[in-house]
Amino acid sequence: MTLRAITFDVTHTLIHCPRVAEIYAEVLRRHGIEAPVEEVRHWIPVVWQELACRTVTGRERFSLHPDGARGWWQDFLHRVCDYLDSSKRPTRFTAAELYHRFARADAWEIYPEVRPALEELQRQGIALAVVSNWDERLGPLLTRLDLTRYFDALVVSARIGLEKPDPRIFQYALDLLGVPPEAAAHVGDNAREDVEGALAAGMKAFHLRREGGKPALSEVTPDTEGLADLARLPERVVAL
Repeated sequence: MTLRAITFDVTHTLIHCPRVAEIYAEVLRRHGIEAPVEEVRHWIPVVWQELACRTVTGRERFSLHPDGARGWWQDFLHRVCDYLDSSKRPTRFTAAELYHRFARADAWEIYPEVRPALEELQRQGIALAVVSNWDERLGPLLTRLDLTRYFDALVVSARIGLEKPDPRIFQYALDLLGVPPEAAAHVGDNAREDVEGALAAGMKAFHLRREGGKPALSEVTPDTEGLADLARLPERVVAL
């Protein structure tokens, strides 16, 4: 069947935050907490993985928190500070400042190949959507980055209470696009959330890797654990 729709992950697929550790360290120091950048850079992914492991597969972490996304990120910040072994604890004002900093466009960068690829897919008439495990800041952020105009649908986990790899979040996007799973593909950097989730939904799945700054896109098939060629994806997406 002809490919009629492509859905995309966001972080490390379309955009990234190269200064995440520096921003955390800057804000923490302003609030009186010693935070060496290299230590912050080390502990942020550790805490992310730790909190992810506490979330039941498919359950939506932000909407499950009693205080929503802000509360989840405040817990995240407190855990980072636990590892930094700081005698001073972050306050809700520290957490609020960080929450707002990462809602700003200047905290993020769009990968250089993204706009040309999306523009070419639009030209070919392929329906495009975002499917992302993110909180309510994502829609406004993509608008500030001038990326919203490329997408026919934005499916954000915190808004619908579903999280990748649950196949229902992919089906939700496909229902909005009016496209069956077998005519759609998903592109993302996370093997579990993006690849396994899309395959479970009956879509094609393409794993995006960036090694040494150079992106590589490979199809993962459900019947083999290897990688297939990309002939069925439009040329400009292969350029990702």
